[in-house]
Amino acid sequence: GHVADTYDRKVIAMVCQGVAALVSTTVAIALFRHALTVPLLYAAGLTVGIARSFEAPALSALLPNLVGREILPRAMAMNTTANRVAVICGPALGGLLFAFNPSGVYVVLAALSVAAMALVWTTRPESVPSKREPPSLRTLFAGITYVLARKTILGAISLDLFAVIFGGATALLPIYARDILLTGPWGLGLLRAAPAVGSLAIGFILARYPIRRHVGPTLFTMIAFFGIFTIVFAFSRNFALSFIALGLAGMVDVISVVIRISLIQLDTPDDMRGRVNAVNSMFTNSSNQLGELESGLVAAWLGAVPSAAIGGLGCILVALLWMRLFPTLARVDRFEEAPP
Repeated sequence: GHVADTYDRKVIAMVCQGVAALVSTTVAIALFRHALTVPLLYAAGLTVGIARSFEAPALSALLPNLVGREILPRAMAMNTTANRVAVICGPALGGLLFAFNPSGVYVVLAALSVAAMALVWTTRPESVPSKREPPSLRTLFAGITYVLARKTILGAISLDLFAVIFGGATALLPIYARDILLTGPWGLGLLRAAPAVGSLAIGFILARYPIRRHVGPTLFTMIAFFGIFTIVFAFSRNFALSFIALGLAGMVDVISVVIRISLIQLDTPDDMRGRVNAVNSMFTNSSNQLGELESGLVAAWLGAVPSAAIGGLGCILVALLWMRLFPTLARVDRFEEAPP
């Protein structure tokens, strides 16, 4: 985050994508020469993970430099939709390529990384970070300090963390497909695709018809509905109903994501966006894994159905509690109310 607020964000993103391209090329060559080792594979994963840690805050902070404040929520909806398309198409394409030629997967990855570099190069940001503060404990932790001081941002980030921890039932889908819905691998594939399909549908709608009023109440309502649809899925014994419940959960999740990210971006000055987005990335990246851990532990103790139901109920309770803890967030009416 400090790097994203100090240097040219476009250059940072391109360098990170270049690192990904080099790593993919290295793995492809190792596979082609039958020289791929476990240490090399771990080193590749570690290197790409570090690059993504620098890339994510830079790209997130770059987006508000490309569009005006008035259309940023629409841009965030398009950005979220693009990510969901990647979530759907990426694993499917990777699986097909791997079945044909494992080396080909990494060749395509390298080519896509180079294409991403070229696309980022074509962007023309309105502004770039101008202050180059020397690294210190104050500057490194400035993002955390800012988030703690801004109740709207703290509420939005922490709401996502705890809602996903309690509301995510993704880790339980294999159990539901095999033991509860009795559908097998094909059903598991459809269940995993359901949230992405729902999120894609609403993402395109939000890109055309953005939310303009009652932003705060809509955010908490969507979190509560996410919990409700999770509970419906938990007790469903009908595959079609389970698929619909997961699809609706994906839809309301995207609405809440667009609102939260838009509020965070609009409520953060440009010279702090890299560090604040880095803090947000830490929360969002950890929430999915913590949510799967919570679901697995409760399922081991009580069973899959109680685990999913308790998670959905916890999501609703988090929404109600956060409305009391962060009333300023609950009262936001328009995105424009976030100070520049």
